[in-house]
Amino acid sequence: MTSLRTLGASELEVHPLALGANVFGWTADETASFAVLDAYTAAGGNFIDTADSYSAWVEGNSGGESETVIGNWLASRGRRDDVVIATKAGAHPDHRGLAPATLVAAADDSLRRLRTDHIDLFYTHFDDPSVPVEDIVGALDGLVRAGKVRHVAASNISPERLQESLDVADREGLARYVALQPHYNLVSRDTYEGPLQEVASRSGLAAVPYYALAAGFLTGKYRPGAQVDSPRAQGAGRHLDTERGLRVLEALDKVAAAHGAEVATVALAWLAAQPTVGAPIASARTVEQLPALLAVGELRLTEEELALLTTASA
Repeated sequence: MTSLRTLGASELEVHPLALGANVFGWTADETASFAVLDAYTAAGGNFIDTADSYSAWVEGNSGGESETVIGNWLASRGRRDDVVIATKAGAHPDHRGLAPATLVAAADDSLRRLRTDHIDLFYTHFDDPSVPVEDIVGALDGLVRAGKVRHVAASNISPERLQESLDVADREGLARYVALQPHYNLVSRDTYEGPLQEVASRSGLAAVPYYALAAGFLTGKYRPGAQVDSPRAQGAGRHLDTERGLRVLEALDKVAAAHGAEVATVALAWLAAQPTVGAPIASARTVEQLPALLAVGELRLTEEELALLTTASA
């Protein structure tokens, strides 16, 4: 059984693969989503990542579909205490931005859809520069004090605003971010590596990267000339047009062959080995896609293999 790891300065013990729930209520209906959740938890997984805006981009959806599926699963299976639920606020069509009243209303709606009395990890989905960090951190602290949220975190935020938020929390004795959710993977390193990673490292934050498999590109199923039937094919396929993308695929193939592992597992293992990373996020539409993701907890790459992948993705 894969051992759990502590997330940043919190007491949350999480599996090294966070299950992305963005596909629930989108490309995976409730039955398929329940099957994925059952298989993930049966394999020892316990870290589920969603957002109140998933999947408002789909015609006919209004946002909150993913949380509703998870809430129905939690109620059906009675597994609330076995899982760490992370959700985000700030991008739902009815609750845009991070004004204090918006954050409170968004949290209450998420709790209702998730059919629970607390959220384990509550992120600001996108920073809102129109709101002073003091107001955002104060509102998040209020949710923690009310028992609605256990820990708070941030996603899509600048190094400067992140540091300012941490400074305010420390100075005022308010709830402090324990995690950061950046866009980070083998073919997208520039957003996180550098000042943002330095703030996280200095402040003891755990990174929980999204797009860990670059919308599916790092599964290895996207190759020159290959046709992939996926709503995300266009986003993933663009990496095939870059020298970097092809170099990374070649390096992944080499390391995967040496371990008898899936390409996706190797890509996640590289990410999991990077400084500050607590658990990468990857989603599965079907149970069949899960084993390659869950295997990240068992695969240890050598220093030479990590260096090969790092150089290829430079």
